[in-house]
Amino acid sequence: MNKTIFLVGILFGVMAIILGAFGAHGLEAVLAGSQLDTFETGVKYQMYHALLLLIVSQLKGISAKYLKTAFYLTVFGVVFFSFSIYFLATNDLTGFDFRAIGFVTPIGGLLMISAWVLLGIGAVRFKSAGND
Repeated sequence: MNKTIFLVGILFGVMAIILGAFGAHGLEAVLAGSQLDTFETGVKYQMYHALLLLIVSQLKGISAKYLKTAFYLTVFGVVFFSFSIYFLATNDLTGFDFRAIGFVTPIGGLLMISAWVLLGIGAVRFKSAGND
């Protein structure tokens, strides 16, 4: 599982760099400043969570159940949050109104927050078991 977590972290990181460059150079002429800022927010959160997954893949001592659950919460959180933001920021460029699926953005945020909280709980439980 750790290798999978690591590879998904790498994938999310690579995608964040590509999407960030695309936003800065490819979308700059077609999106308003606020739309570019929104797009960049999605990229930032995707990269933060790519780095989180790289760290999670290397954690020792936290229950595998906690790590696996945090992994899935992070993956679905990034997909719901960042990807919905990408679609919402570029909404004017498509024929589909992505505001109809905008409700998934806060769900994604909640999933990412839950992953962080779960990792914190896992770390506290590990420490309270007499390990430092």
